[in-house]
Amino acid sequence: MAQQQTQTTGPAPEPLRYDATGGQDEALASDGRLLPQWQQLLSRVEEMGVVGLADRTDKIRRILRDDGAIYSAAGRTSVWGLDPLPIVLSADQWREIEVGLVERAQLLDFVLKDLYGNQEIIRRGLVPPEAIYNHPGFIRACHHTHLPGQHQLILYAADLIRTPDGRIMVLSDRTQAPSGTGYALENRLVMQRVFPLMFRESGIRMLRSFFNTMRNQMVRLAPTKNLRNGEGPRIVILTPGSYSETFFEHAFLANYLGYPLVQGKDLTVRKGHVWMKTLDGLSRVDVILRRVDDSYCDPVELRGDSQLGVPGLLEVVRAGNVSIANPLGSGILEAGALMKYLPAISEHFFGKTLRLPSAPTYWCGDKDDCDYVINNLRQMRIKPAQGHFDSHAIYGSSLSENELNDLSLQIQQTPANFVAQDYIQPVTGPCWRNNSLQPRPFALRTFAVADEQGYKVMPGGLTRAAANARDQLISNQLGAVSKDTWVELPSEQDEANAPAAPPPLMNRTVDSSLPSRVVENLFWVGRYAERSDMSLRLLRTVFMQLNGANQLPAEAERQLLYSVTQLTMTYPGFTEAKDGVFENPERELMSVVLDHKRMGSISSSLRSMLRSSAEVREMLSSDTQRVMNDIDDEIEQLHINLRTGMSSAPEEALDPLVTALLALGGLFSDSMFRGMSWHFLEIGRGIEKVYQLTTLMRSLLVPACSLDESEAACVESILSTTEGLTTFRRRFRNDASLYNVLATLMLDRTNPRSLIYQLEQLKRFVGALPKTRTAAPESSREERAMIEAIANLQLADLTKLIEVNRKKPNVRSQLDQLLVRLQELMDTTATAISDVYFDHAAGPQQLVQNPWVID
Repeated sequence: MAQQQTQTTGPAPEPLRYDATGGQDEALASDGRLLPQWQQLLSRVEEMGVVGLADRTDKIRRILRDDGAIYSAAGRTSVWGLDPLPIVLSADQWREIEVGLVERAQLLDFVLKDLYGNQEIIRRGLVPPEAIYNHPGFIRACHHTHLPGQHQLILYAADLIRTPDGRIMVLSDRTQAPSGTGYALENRLVMQRVFPLMFRESGIRMLRSFFNTMRNQMVRLAPTKNLRNGEGPRIVILTPGSYSETFFEHAFLANYLGYPLVQGKDLTVRKGHVWMKTLDGLSRVDVILRRVDDSYCDPVELRGDSQLGVPGLLEVVRAGNVSIANPLGSGILEAGALMKYLPAISEHFFGKTLRLPSAPTYWCGDKDDCDYVINNLRQMRIKPAQGHFDSHAIYGSSLSENELNDLSLQIQQTPANFVAQDYIQPVTGPCWRNNSLQPRPFALRTFAVADEQGYKVMPGGLTRAAANARDQLISNQLGAVSKDTWVELPSEQDEANAPAAPPPLMNRTVDSSLPSRVVENLFWVGRYAERSDMSLRLLRTVFMQLNGANQLPAEAERQLLYSVTQLTMTYPGFTEAKDGVFENPERELMSVVLDHKRMGSISSSLRSMLRSSAEVREMLSSDTQRVMNDIDDEIEQLHINLRTGMSSAPEEALDPLVTALLALGGLFSDSMFRGMSWHFLEIGRGIEKVYQLTTLMRSLLVPACSLDESEAACVESILSTTEGLTTFRRRFRNDASLYNVLATLMLDRTNPRSLIYQLEQLKRFVGALPKTRTAAPESSREERAMIEAIANLQLADLTKLIEVNRKKPNVRSQLDQLLVRLQELMDTTATAISDVYFDHAAGPQQLVQNPWVID
């Protein structure tokens, strides 16, 4: 089977060779021979050849892009990078890591309990008090708070390297909101798709048991007094939002674990409990799996300027009415100074040396350490004592003499503010770079989760390899890529025939229990999608009319250009005859399409849709996400496709976006479950369709043209824009009267873009919204608006609507009045829905300065 997978016709594949001479390498023994666990993998890779591996690398990139796997850093968002070669660890190598990681997690769990309890490690002089109390991760307000169960440290991660002498060493501990589990799982799922046979042959341990343990542990964390008869606990994942650099992971884990993804503004504190604001009202929350740093979680007692947390959250924690994983205050375990004292704490309380030692760490608040660091700055990795080691680290070897002197002076002035580590070069591992196998230094982030027996370690983890062989810092910001981590099965264990990985679990939250923010964003996804669609269709029509073989009458051309500004609301545009915009409209039209900073432009509307969809990524199917990615790509492609302006078929540049929005509409209609999320999406689409069509009709049909040719051009343009021209011609042949046009656009129930069709659809959707917010027997405000809109349309006399007002020459006043009223009713509907179902609470503000903030 494996041979068939790599079999090719024609010339033999270009061979691959791996040369790691000049340093210690994870795949090679000291004599340069491949280690046993790597032999099968690299043998298969060599069979694929350069072309085969390059092809699989492209597949990996496409799958990650289609999955929406992104990482944001330094204001830039890019597709998550995954190297096609995993890091392979033997069962014996992994056993050493696993045992050491469990031991280290248990030690840190003990330290966390002690620091927020009796503080014996400080009382006994094992850790200097200032190393703890001066660190922002120590939160005094969390003293004597406890989670249910025997563990306080629920999730733990450690960044590991292998040193040139073969030892495993810990560079940093992650205990606040350890990131990477979702990316590790995504890497595994992608690798299984791209290398299915090679994966099965290799006998690799699966990741699913780790996530099952995590899910079970979240249930055990629920305060027992909160549990309701017959109901499990409500567990949510708290995210900073779509602007977080790891937001993809938050949404991915929410879907996989089956938990609602919430932001701080989705939660509120009432009567000593945390509640989620939903369509059905308030729903009590029992457990919060947080991805927000400690200081941002409660703007009342912690960081007053935070917009990411929940006001009053700490008070609920102290009352024992909500559990947070990891608990607030666990950030103290990431203190660089604490790493120096972990070996002494382990020896004192447990009588043993850590199996996984930390890299040699020095706190400059200790005089001997300070002297050593200053005398060896060139070999050090230095950073502020208040953070963790991978942020703002300074490598002494990269500094000039003057810079070293300046740094030395800073350390001597405020020594307690600095921590340093000996810089240790990690071993390298095989990576795919520039169509060849090359050695790159790498680090492995491993994960553990508490369970009833102790800690369960993920059999693998998130490996990151440096972009360049000489890089000292392995960082995504500097171009590092991730790698899957394969752990061989022990000989006595057989998972080879087990399913490759469980599919992501559906979120079992009742649809009407969705956070208000989610349905609001879906509502705006629908509105922006339809706004973009109609704008694109009109611009496409305008381009074809202006570039047509027959010259448009000047009157019709001005009317068409005027409709562009009215529809997109990119004023002043073509509403004023300034700067020759009518004589040379190209510049204005290109701006309406391309200028993303111009509100109402096509680029701006599409980007607004993408932003709203990013806020509810966890609600979108993989196919929907793929179309969103295509739209994002096509926006960038527009600048290239329209570089020649209107000189060569500019309408063709818009076609891919029109097609993508059609696909999106199809996915909305055919793939979404008919719950409240879909209803709000469709309400947003329907309101916008009515508003856009009435605006187009007011621009092109309300003004009465003086020439029949101009009137015909306007009629043809509006029918073409609304996809009705072909059917209209087939039905009415040469009778293109305005009466028939109005009948088609307003009252034809077989036309899905007609006003009556959309309004009747809207009435059904609005009528299905939850009625729990009010006990009043009468129809809601939005329902009354729909009833009036439909009645006005049905009572309209088309013959009077097409009449031109004698007092206002060239204006069909009755038609205009009807269309204006319909727009007012759409505004009323949107406002009513927003007032009732969307959350408009102002952001919290701290009134009293936190007395524990240290300047």
